[in-house]
Amino acid sequence: MPCLSDADFARPKELNAERQARWQVQRQRLLDSAFYQRHHPEAPVKIPQTIDEIRHSPFTDKSQLRHDQAQYPPFGSYLATSQDLVSRLHRTSGTTGHAMNLALSKNDAEMQAQVAGRAQSAAGLGPGDVVVHCLNYQLWMGGLTDHLGLESTGALVVPFGTGGTDLLIRTILDVGVNAISCTPSYPARLAQVLAERFPDRSPRSLGLKKAFMGGEPGLDDPVFRSRLNDVWGMQAMNSNYGVSDFLCNFAGQCTEQNDLHFMASDIAHAEIVTPDSDAVLPFESGSEGELVLTHLDRECQPLLRFRTGDLIRLTATDRCRCGRAAPRFRVIGRTDEMVIIRGVNAFPSVVAAAVNTCAELNGEYLIRLKHPPPYDRLPLEVEIAGGYEYDDRLREKISNELSASLRLSIDLTLLSPGQLGRTEGKTRRLIREYNV
Repeated sequence: MPCLSDADFARPKELNAERQARWQVQRQRLLDSAFYQRHHPEAPVKIPQTIDEIRHSPFTDKSQLRHDQAQYPPFGSYLATSQDLVSRLHRTSGTTGHAMNLALSKNDAEMQAQVAGRAQSAAGLGPGDVVVHCLNYQLWMGGLTDHLGLESTGALVVPFGTGGTDLLIRTILDVGVNAISCTPSYPARLAQVLAERFPDRSPRSLGLKKAFMGGEPGLDDPVFRSRLNDVWGMQAMNSNYGVSDFLCNFAGQCTEQNDLHFMASDIAHAEIVTPDSDAVLPFESGSEGELVLTHLDRECQPLLRFRTGDLIRLTATDRCRCGRAAPRFRVIGRTDEMVIIRGVNAFPSVVAAAVNTCAELNGEYLIRLKHPPPYDRLPLEVEIAGGYEYDDRLREKISNELSASLRLSIDLTLLSPGQLGRTEGKTRRLIREYNV
């Protein structure tokens, strides 16, 4: 069953009828799921008749799925269908734990591409654009699945992947690529290769005018966006927010504002809950909590009330200037990335914003936790920007500025440019060097 045409523009009455009709079919899939009827910690799980009643169902979390898949390989008992229906296998990146096998039916894959296309189109990608896709095609959803989402916009897509940065630069110049799909941290790697191997070329000389980004935090920071524009001459758009276990890309910003439109309302149900008490919050502007998602149409591995671990703030539910009725939100952190320093909650995204305001820094940073909590200081490693040299006074100045901005004490380590390394995949900003 295809997605609802123009669901992000649909009137509430039309959209709600579509959602409930899909839920009646989806409900049976959950009733047929061995996971929800026999293996879930609260099995047998009562599957509600209506979408409004979903809030009373038990949660599903990543640890349950990980345990279930280990017990019932390769897809877990939550596959909920015959393996003959599976047409594609992906794996998660394993950023937050052991990599998981993801199953898609032909219909699942087509819907993923349609929803991702909505997000990329809203951000300004379309016919006439030539976009090079620089995410990993090796099992990861960000490769092939995001590629198909890009294609659904009508743009010409160059399937490059990761690695071979020299070839990428030559391809951009030879083909006349005007847009890039990548992680927010990737342009730093591209600029590094340009400086080392193409010294006569500046980033702007590549002619990239648009960047469609996702997979990492950072794009909410106006300083970071401004830096990309200054260095590359391109407009960076946050067009690819997703949760691999649920939907690869289901949210992106439009050209009218910086928050993310929820693009999957016809095939997914979203809730916001408080991480500590699990109370369901009103789905209205200003609500802030953990994003919880339920599939309304998914054949393989259907999920009920899946805890994403992402903390969001709902910023608007009215119709946007772009014409879309899709709600808007902003990702403010993750439940598993929060570090508490003397009672103050610190998230990597907030640290990034503070780091980017320091002219003496190049924006690269790492929070390195060497022992379990409690913490009285935030251990932060940062790189000096080009043109500056290390001295104790500079370190003290930067440390004081960051401490004042973040309102907490910092154990600061200043590094030379490049010491933190660059990656073509996801960049980790928080590392725990101890057993959790």
